[in-house]
Amino acid sequence: MRILGIDPGLAIVGYSILDIEKDEHVLETSGSIQTDKNKTDSQRLLEIESDMQTIIDMYKPDIASIEKLFYFRNQKTIIPVAEARGVILSILEKNSVPIYEYTPMEVKQVITGYGRATKEEVAKIVELSVKYKRLPKLDDTLDSIAIALCYSRNNIFTGRN
Repeated sequence: MRILGIDPGLAIVGYSILDIEKDEHVLETSGSIQTDKNKTDSQRLLEIESDMQTIIDMYKPDIASIEKLFYFRNQKTIIPVAEARGVILSILEKNSVPIYEYTPMEVKQVITGYGRATKEEVAKIVELSVKYKRLPKLDDTLDSIAIALCYSRNNIFTGRN
C-alpha cells in the first residue's frame, strides 16, 4: 500500500510517500511545496494544485492521509490554510484518491499514545518506525510522515488495511 501523507498550508505543504510492505514502513520520498509569498493567494493555490497533481501522477498513491483543521491559535493563518487544504482535497477527489483525515491530536495519540505529545516525541517515534535514507528536517515534511504513519497504524487497529 502506498500512502500520501499531507500537512497542508499556503506557504508550505509538507508531503511524503510511505510504502507499507508487510509490517515495514518505507519512506519512498518526502518534501515540500513552498509557495512564493510575493505572489497572490490565487497564484499560490494554483501552484499547490499543480504540484500536488505532479506528485499524484508520479507516485500513484493508494490513499491520502491529510491533517484536518480543528483549532488554530493564529486566526490570521486559518483561512489561507483552509483554502490550501480545500485545493488539496479537490485534487485528491479529482484523481479518485481515497482521503483520510486526522487532527493533530489524533495523529499524536496514534503515533505516541499521548495526544499532547511534543514535536520531538513524534519525530522520535517516526524515526524509529520508518525505514528511510535520510529523515527530513523540515517540520511540515516530518509532520506529513507522521500523518501517513497515523493512517497505517490506525487502520491496523481497525482492520481496514
